[in-house]
Amino acid sequence: MAVAENTKEQAMSEVTRELVVVMTKGIDHELSSVAFTIANGGITSGLKVYAFLTSAAVDLVRRRGTEFTHVSPLDPLKALIDDFLRRGGVLWACPPCVKSRGYTQDDFIEGVTIVGSSAMHERLLAGAATLSF
Repeated sequence: MAVAENTKEQAMSEVTRELVVVMTKGIDHELSSVAFTIANGGITSGLKVYAFLTSAAVDLVRRRGTEFTHVSPLDPLKALIDDFLRRGGVLWACPPCVKSRGYTQDDFIEGVTIVGSSAMHERLLAGAATLSF
């Protein structure tokens, strides 16, 4: 029985090693900074973290867009995003949300991938936890 329980615990810990953070708030809302603060905390905790940006959240990763948001006492949004990417976080931008704003890949900071929700669903099927902001 101990082997079966150990295998089950190991499988559970592997399932919870990823986190997908779905972000919908843009530069006009403090939840954008909160979402990246929590995403960075996930990385600190040892999780592989993916941020799926939808709706107004795609504005967060436009070139120069991050310079407009700073919610005290949190770090400036640019610093939070730079830290997220530097530490291995993955940034995905929703294609219809990008298209509806007339953006292209060139409008985004380095490290952003325009990818459909299937990438997120793949992580969820693999057992990733989710948070939404």
